[in-house]
Amino acid sequence: MTNKTHEADVSFIKALAELLRDNDLTELQVKRDYGEDDSLNVRVSRQTIAAPAPVQAYAAPAPVAATPAAPAAAAPAAAPAAANDDPASHPGAVPSPMVGTVYTQPEPGAPTFVKVGDQVAEGDTLLIVEAMKTMNHIPAPKAGTIKRILVEDGAAVEFGTPLAIIE
Repeated sequence: MTNKTHEADVSFIKALAELLRDNDLTELQVKRDYGEDDSLNVRVSRQTIAAPAPVQAYAAPAPVAATPAAPAAAAPAAAPAAANDDPASHPGAVPSPMVGTVYTQPEPGAPTFVKVGDQVAEGDTLLIVEAMKTMNHIPAPKAGTIKRILVEDGAAVEFGTPLAIIE
């Protein structure tokens, strides 16, 4: 009997993986209860690294199309400017380590952890990402100055979303 349950669970997990792929989802979590003390808790997720590249490639032609009468020398200058606007490619970008909700302060009404221009030491808390009712403090990966905060309080973020830039 346990072999049939195992085979059914494997089939169920394969179906979830197909559902994830076919619907272009990044994460799916399901709990299946079989009885009082018997359940299956499955979390299927995938990392999509290729997504930022098309956004950057799509953003570069927009300034060129907006200024068709511009000289040929201006077109090469527009491409590097668009590349610099992509916070994910910045060397000081702090990416979200998980999917969740961002909080910039420890509790409502309290001051924010950091603001633009603040000096931070490695390990200082920059913000919190709540995932599955767990508050995860996001530490500064290096010492430096907060140049940009890229998310708003209460915003939903995906894995790898740039949260802030430290230089």
